[in-house]
Amino acid sequence: MSNKIKINDKIKPFNKVIDIEGDKSLSIRWALLASQAKGKSKSVNLLLSEDVLNTLKCLEKLGVKIKLKKNKCEIIGNGINSFNYKKNITLDAGNSGTLGRLIMGLLVHSKKRVKIIGDKSLSKRDFDRVVSPLKKFGAKFKTNGGKLPIVIEGTNKPIPIKYFENRGSAQCKSAVMLAALNTGGETIIKAKKSRDHSELLFKYLNLPIKVIRRKNFDLIKIRGLKKIRPINYKIPSDISSSAYFLILTILSTNSVLKIRNVNINPSRYGVINILKKMGAKIFLSNIKKYKGERIADIMVKSTKNLKSINCSPKLNSSAIDEFLIIFLVAAKAKGVSYFRNLSELNQKESPRLKWGSKILNLMGIKTVMTKDSIKIFGNSKLALNKKIVIKDYLKDHRVFMTSVIAALIFGGKWTIHDKDSINTSFPSFMKTLQSLNLGKNFFNRV
Repeated sequence: MSNKIKINDKIKPFNKVIDIEGDKSLSIRWALLASQAKGKSKSVNLLLSEDVLNTLKCLEKLGVKIKLKKNKCEIIGNGINSFNYKKNITLDAGNSGTLGRLIMGLLVHSKKRVKIIGDKSLSKRDFDRVVSPLKKFGAKFKTNGGKLPIVIEGTNKPIPIKYFENRGSAQCKSAVMLAALNTGGETIIKAKKSRDHSELLFKYLNLPIKVIRRKNFDLIKIRGLKKIRPINYKIPSDISSSAYFLILTILSTNSVLKIRNVNINPSRYGVINILKKMGAKIFLSNIKKYKGERIADIMVKSTKNLKSINCSPKLNSSAIDEFLIIFLVAAKAKGVSYFRNLSELNQKESPRLKWGSKILNLMGIKTVMTKDSIKIFGNSKLALNKKIVIKDYLKDHRVFMTSVIAALIFGGKWTIHDKDSINTSFPSFMKTLQSLNLGKNFFNRV
């Protein structure tokens, strides 16, 4: 079967209600914490993407018992630092930076050496950013120039540390938080603002955490402990996956969409704030709090006369995974949009800032890019009638999905390679698209 798709037609108007798969960040964090709990933890709506499935496989290699049936999962944990595994095992994180970095935090007390590997894309990414603080706990690491593969040898007595996280990386912060649970004292983290799923889960579980929120950073204090209670969790829908359908609707003609039960955590809400500043018609309903997270139904309508934006860097960390698709809105907005301080985009599965600019340039949109910023010269009347090929992008799922949305909105004849890249985060992406008045055979056209 071909691993590329061809799109020759624009999407027609639609009025639909849809559900999106479970939040990837929460799915992985639930699994890792459940492995440290004492007893049986259950989840519903667990995201069945490659990243999450690789998380479960790694935990099984570490001796954790797991039962998975459809999107329901049971993890039977034996407590903190209870991994029981053979010597010199290898854990494959696949494409997942979240898994690769966070699981290291759980291994600072590991009894035997563990090797962590990843796919071609993950092996190009910086892991020294998390190895450096984890070394301070007393664990030993052997890296490939700060990258994968990495061998970890834990310590019998991890010591609490003080750590300044200045990149706005939730992965680095979370890895240190997980490691802190293994110590006999208090770890103090001064962290630049970033996603706070880990903090909210810690608080929900009544773990010994204190978070002091300041203007530009958070001060997090964590004490080691002996026991975590089991976690039963219905995973809410992923806002990063939802963003593709929000923006598809905004840029479509005469369309309305409702997405149910979406995680609208403030540290992930940047995409909504940015879209509203650009004039998008977005409405929230059925807002509620669930185990620390905010959840809502999101209604969105087609929007004419979109405005350009000079995007504040303060919004960057809360929209870091959505900028590629946000760039499409800037492409159709009136005026010049400016996004800056985005060097973190190039620390993802592919150099995303470069790919965002490349996709827009192929569409005929002018951009001016530096190593960490981009100016996008919008064209509200843009309509394509040419061939565009997207390939060789290190199988970055967000490059693929952004290209599909661009093809459906702006027209032209697109060939987009590596369809299987979506399996890392959003396996039902194509199926969900087809439910929006496209039809079963839409993407088979040549």
